[in-house]
Amino acid sequence: MQQNPNYPTGNSFLGFIKKALRLLVFLGLGLLLIWLALKDLEPGQKAAIVESFKAANYWLILPAFVIGFFSHWVRAIRWRLLMRSLGYNPTLWNTFFAVMIGYLANLAVPRLGEVARCGILARYEKLPADKLVGTIIAERAVDLLSLILLFAITILSQVDVVYNFLETDILIPLQAKIAAMDAKHLMILAGIAIAFVLILIYLGRKFAKSAAAIKIKEIIRNVWDGIIAIGKMPNKGWFIFHSIFIWFLYFGMMYVGFFTLGETSHLGVKAGMALLAFGSIGMIVTPGGIGAYPLIIQKIMPLYKVPAAAAYAFSWIIWGAQTLLILILGLFSLIILPIYNRNRLK
Repeated sequence: MQQNPNYPTGNSFLGFIKKALRLLVFLGLGLLLIWLALKDLEPGQKAAIVESFKAANYWLILPAFVIGFFSHWVRAIRWRLLMRSLGYNPTLWNTFFAVMIGYLANLAVPRLGEVARCGILARYEKLPADKLVGTIIAERAVDLLSLILLFAITILSQVDVVYNFLETDILIPLQAKIAAMDAKHLMILAGIAIAFVLILIYLGRKFAKSAAAIKIKEIIRNVWDGIIAIGKMPNKGWFIFHSIFIWFLYFGMMYVGFFTLGETSHLGVKAGMALLAFGSIGMIVTPGGIGAYPLIIQKIMPLYKVPAAAAYAFSWIIWGAQTLLILILGLFSLIILPIYNRNRLK
């Protein structure tokens, strides 16, 4: 019996189910993090948060939008540099539209944006999709390396803040709990710790031969290959410049955001670097950083003498500004992309 081409195949249906489940898991995680951030708030704290939102100067979101726009524009320029090094020369507008639609897609499903970016340029610029995937791997490799460097600079330049955090929030509470235990409980705790280490060693050896481990090794190899490929670029100086400039603009958007609230207006470069570095982790954990990004920002800001209510308000203001900008530019790109290419080919 011949299968009706209008009906989805078994594989495509399973693929759809997997994507839907993955989306639900990530969104569920985001909602869980939002709930965790709200569940212990007292009525007085909630009132203080509302007042912080009311007192914010939302006009300063506009210059943050401008800086954010240029960060996306520079990312499009950098991606185009990679493609030109392979002999392809897409228009800058199509490249920018692809970047923004990719960001928009990532708000819904993680990693869908990379597929969308490749698909758009493959369709409108007639470029080979497999080559475009290689350029995105190279981009991601540089972004990962840049984030690691940002973390290193942030920690090394703020050893006192890191030490105070470890001492106040981890070491002292841990010492207090251990001191309150008797010998019997300490022996049980030590036994659990040893058993945990042995289980980790066992799982590590077993995992090393699994399909997931092979996949991780492949990803690491691809990242390394991407870095090597950039080193062989004829215009790698410009590529490195734009890579640094992207992070500078990300920082600028965060720094301007500080002035939306009086309680955060005193924050400087070091605080901006810390929030940018740790906030980037939140953007990876859930689609668009929903729940995760604000929660991480809320936990970091008190280290810089920001009241909890203001930290909560600021985290959602800066996340909301970034997300709103992606929604505006992404939807604009979806509408303009076919119109631009129709006029370009006349």
